[in-house]
Amino acid sequence: MKIVEKLNQKYLQQLHNLYSQEWWCKDRTLIQTQKVVENSSLIVGIIDKYDNLIAFARVLSDFTFKAFIFDVIVAKEHRGKGLSDKLISAILNHNKLKNIETIELYCLPEMKLLYAKYGFKEVDGLCFLTRIMH
Repeated sequence: MKIVEKLNQKYLQQLHNLYSQEWWCKDRTLIQTQKVVENSSLIVGIIDKYDNLIAFARVLSDFTFKAFIFDVIVAKEHRGKGLSDKLISAILNHNKLKNIETIELYCLPEMKLLYAKYGFKEVDGLCFLTRIMH
């Protein structure tokens, strides 16, 4: 397995296929997937020995105060093998993020323990707000 920080067209298509299998991103088009990758501050993918993208995460950041992790995704057949740990470790240890004050992410309640081992925690007094634009 190897970590990549750029996706070629093959990996982009494979990412789109991963997205199409999850409730939270199944309606994304290939063009939207491409835009998401292009406009992210940092991406991390994991490629298996067969040259397939099997895990992915992306970051939006100002590289000073905040970084936000999005779209942590692992192919269903590769879950439970520590790949999300590899993604999060690669992000937290990335040279571009070494001086960030805060790294944040959204997750479902059942995922809190996964991220807690990396120091992520709920912050008292903050709430998650969203506005749907379309």
